[in-house]
Amino acid sequence: MPTGAAARPFLERLDDAARQFLLSAARPVSCARGARLVRAGDASRGAYVLSEGAAEAGVVLPGGERLVVAKFGPGNLFGEMALFERGIATATVSAVSNLAGWFLDRDDFRALAAQRTPEARALRHALTLVLMEKLRAMNAKVLEAAAPEDSAVVKSHIADPLAGVKRVKKAAFDVAPFLPSLPFFEGFDESEIAQVLEASRQLELRRGHGVFAVGQAAAAAFIVLRGAVEILARREARERRMAVLGPGQVFGFMSLLEGGAHGSEARVREDAVLLEVPRTAFEALYGGAGAVSSAMHHAIQRSLLASLAQTNRHLTRLISLARLRGAKREGDKLESALGGQIVAAPAPASAVPAG
Repeated sequence: MPTGAAARPFLERLDDAARQFLLSAARPVSCARGARLVRAGDASRGAYVLSEGAAEAGVVLPGGERLVVAKFGPGNLFGEMALFERGIATATVSAVSNLAGWFLDRDDFRALAAQRTPEARALRHALTLVLMEKLRAMNAKVLEAAAPEDSAVVKSHIADPLAGVKRVKKAAFDVAPFLPSLPFFEGFDESEIAQVLEASRQLELRRGHGVFAVGQAAAAAFIVLRGAVEILARREARERRMAVLGPGQVFGFMSLLEGGAHGSEARVREDAVLLEVPRTAFEALYGGAGAVSSAMHHAIQRSLLASLAQTNRHLTRLISLARLRGAKREGDKLESALGGQIVAAPAPASAVPAG
């Protein structure tokens, strides 16, 4: 992924066992300065990790000007979206010095990551964090550009909107028969769904009720079982709806996995029933050694891919608006965010955007 000076190279995020596990499926590559590793517009095949040298990614703007959108050095990973789904390269990546590294083929990586070993879990988690960082960075770029749908921030004075809300093990209607058909639970078997349900609580909330507020410490992840929830993001005095989430969509997990506070607000848009997975239960399900852990990883990655695809659509629309207004600098910044992904993977057909 594109990295700045303060970012930690991908290989350094993995312990020795996970690093060797990853590289066991990789093919060594080396090339001279000026060689092209990825060409914009080509179908993706996999991702690269550098061990020596440097590379940079560029896009060609309307009018023929070339814009550098990302730079990579030793330990950096790029093109990681191709490891999850087939996609199209958004930028051309070329060597700016003699370089060496490894190429990770998509199919080989998937066979590796499907294993139920500590190393596979560590690798899946590290790549989930990469997707989360990419989504946050791209959403921040989207929010930098004003849009017609922006509204004034409405500040909430409730520290925890769910304080005092009754939690139940079973809502007014029986959700169990519907769970296998919900997108989040694709790939879960009956016993794995039962584990998630047993570890969770259900909430019935009316339209307009908050779920969590900006700055609130993350205490749970949520899955919409019925109704809809909207995710609202803020920049300065502006507020924008980033997503509307329906049945089978998961949200709140990003701040939970990062161990931080929520950077957005979640509010019920239509009377809803939510499945609340408290932090301790979520960590046990996600980080455990059982099959449910693998299913949780895949469900969250599908959600992130769908959210990234939605953000790409926002970026494309904002780029067009900026070009029509003649706002070259704004358009170039948005082009940089879009092209800097290196590979823009389409959302899986069954996936839905995450909050």
